[in-house]
Amino acid sequence: MLKILLALVFLTPLCFIQSMWWMVQCILFLIAFMFMFTTVMSNFFGNLSYFLGCDVLSFGLIILSFWICVLMITASESVLRFSAFSNFFLFMVMVLLILLYCTFSTTNLFMYYLFFESSLIPTLFLILGWGYQPERLQAGVYLLFYTLLASLPLLVGIFYLYGHSGTLFFPLLQAENWSQLLFYLCMILAFLVKMPMFLVHLWLPKAHVEAPVSGSMILAGVLLKLGGYGLLRVFKVLVLSGLAYNFVWIGISLVGGVLVSLICLRQTDLKALIAYSSVAHMGIVLGGLMTMTYWGFCGSFTLMIAHGLCSSGLFCLANICYERLGSRSLFINKGMMNFMPSMALWWFLLSSCNMAAPPSLNLLSEISLLNSLVGWSWVTMLMLAFLSFFSAAYTLYLYSYSQHGKIYSGIYACAMGYTREYLLLFLHWIPLNLLILSSEPLVLWM
Repeated sequence: MLKILLALVFLTPLCFIQSMWWMVQCILFLIAFMFMFTTVMSNFFGNLSYFLGCDVLSFGLIILSFWICVLMITASESVLRFSAFSNFFLFMVMVLLILLYCTFSTTNLFMYYLFFESSLIPTLFLILGWGYQPERLQAGVYLLFYTLLASLPLLVGIFYLYGHSGTLFFPLLQAENWSQLLFYLCMILAFLVKMPMFLVHLWLPKAHVEAPVSGSMILAGVLLKLGGYGLLRVFKVLVLSGLAYNFVWIGISLVGGVLVSLICLRQTDLKALIAYSSVAHMGIVLGGLMTMTYWGFCGSFTLMIAHGLCSSGLFCLANICYERLGSRSLFINKGMMNFMPSMALWWFLLSSCNMAAPPSLNLLSEISLLNSLVGWSWVTMLMLAFLSFFSAAYTLYLYSYSQHGKIYSGIYACAMGYTREYLLLFLHWIPLNLLILSSEPLVLWM
């Protein structure tokens, strides 16, 4: 694990050499493939080095981080084209990748907290430095304060756990035979905000709408998964408390998912719509995870990876339209099938993945999550029916309103995508639909 970390650290100076943009991207691809072949397919930590280790849970999310970061560089070519501090931008992406790599592969709960928090800083720089509107300052403050405020109790909880059990090493943590509400809340609150759970989700649409395409991709692709990963790790300790109190979060996330789906149906901003759909998806992940069943854990892990690829791809598409038309409004992005006919296929493919059509990985994970929630209590069926229906409804709304209809009269041209953009969308879509062929690691890891 340390060799990959060293490779990433020694790659950072390349960011500051002139015209090394595509070189850095190619080397990152190479490192990602190297990591893919040093795989660990067990639920024990393997590949152990100084403070790093890797089990299946880490492996999937580290690969996702590599993939999304490489595609971020591909998508942000406009930063290079307009020379908008492209070297510093590359440096930020590299720092973020190193922090995410450490977050997912660390074997110590306190180190996890440290890297979990520090991944905020490069994200903040990406939003403040390369965002589009002046409101990005407010979005940055929202992001920072929501996450930091909820994370301070987690630090106290970690120290308490260390005092109580004498270790913070993940494999040595065991289920405590006491149920304490305060400790439970401390350990779990930071991850609920990061997920984000409905009621503490307001920072997410703001951050997405103001972020550049790379910021949106990393937010949707990886940073939302930090919460789910943290919950999967700490529920090892909180078994009894979880069985006692988890019904609250399941209720909130399912009802919240339906309400957010309704909010999606009245959005006029492409990015805001995709951002709110992320909240709805992470709601069902949270619900399945909180049932604390085998199906729920596997399904939530799988949906985290599927949603990372799918949502990131949709943000790329929204950005491709934004670069051509200078607007993200659905009133202007109408009839795009006339303007960019070849992109309509990609809109369709990624939208269908977003509403869990076969053969996407989303389908496998949503079936698994539905199983876990209905098995936990049949009452959840009601909300799940609404959630499934409305998620299809807002995805069709997104697709049909942007692709069909009368084209906006201010546009007098027809545009093709660049090869780079087709490659970018292809690399989002292919893993999303091929991973279902080899889904055993995703569902047999516990």
